[in-house]
Amino acid sequence: MNAAPFDTLYFANRFKAVGFTDEQAQVITELQHTAADSVLEQARHDYHFDDLATKRDLKEMDTALRHEIELLRAETGRMIAETNQRISESKADLTRWIIGAGFFQTALIIGVLLKIAHLI
Repeated sequence: MNAAPFDTLYFANRFKAVGFTDEQAQVITELQHTAADSVLEQARHDYHFDDLATKRDLKEMDTALRHEIELLRAETGRMIAETNQRISESKADLTRWIIGAGFFQTALIIGVLLKIAHLI
């Protein structure tokens, strides 16, 4: 438990200065110190002070998230470029197959026509 700063000597001396005995001043000071610690602990419990983020925490999180976003952007750009390259390669392969199939089909039709022409 983190105690709040509390000057018990000053507190006790103030009581002594107005006529309290040493024992009375010591007991009242101890009770006040215990009460202050209890209130602080209750506030920590009620408001979850340990879970609060500071401006430094938020700045560090912001920096980390910005770095992560930049890495993701770079990775996304690389994946897009790779996908575009694969699409281009697929288009080239498809074009070669279509041209090859067209030549084969043309040769087949010509062959069939020549065969029919000789039969008649």
